[in-house]
Amino acid sequence: MYLKIAENRLYCRSVVINLRFMLFTIASQVIFEEEIKKSRFQAIAVPVANEQDVKDFLEISKDISTTHQCWAWKIGNNVRFNDDGEPSGTAGRPILATIEGNELSNILVLVNRWYGGVKLGMGGLVRAYGGCAGQCLLLAEKIELIEKKKVSFSCQFNEWAIFQYELNQQQIEFQQDYTATGVDVIALLQIHQIEPLSLKIQDVTRGREQLKMLEEPQYD
Repeated sequence: MYLKIAENRLYCRSVVINLRFMLFTIASQVIFEEEIKKSRFQAIAVPVANEQDVKDFLEISKDISTTHQCWAWKIGNNVRFNDDGEPSGTAGRPILATIEGNELSNILVLVNRWYGGVKLGMGGLVRAYGGCAGQCLLLAEKIELIEKKKVSFSCQFNEWAIFQYELNQQQIEFQQDYTATGVDVIALLQIHQIEPLSLKIQDVTRGREQLKMLEEPQYD
């Protein structure tokens, strides 16, 4: 009986640990609007893959009719936020806190404000920006982010058919470059695919080649 309880506790703990490392984003753009003490607030949440996506969206979303355009984004471990003229810490940071509170990544939330003549105070601004962003995210469909890492390896011509078959079987995205001495390969691997491919490379090349990590994780 004690053994079964211990096993169940271990299983539950394992499930919790796995869930903690699951990342989510939103499936598509969502918009939420509300009026707070005569000020109009509009939150727009969009999925983004990189900082260029952020810059592009903020550029096309510029609106000179707004009083403030405050935003926050998170991509992996990277975060940024902007108060756009509101008192420091009252707009961008509450938006970011809402993103992180929903355990989201690869997302940008922009909150536009049209001032209505009534001041909200520091606490009121925090609640307004954070609350509007939160209501917006409640409307969004959340989808799991699959972490991928860009890797590279090389092989000889007579080994390439083996690796090409393996990559295709695992539905791994890859590009190959034929050189004078063999084939250079760049691939995008899910985390669970890294170790098996690394072992395969060492086995086929008899330890001559190794899998190399190229950059920060990417997400699909």
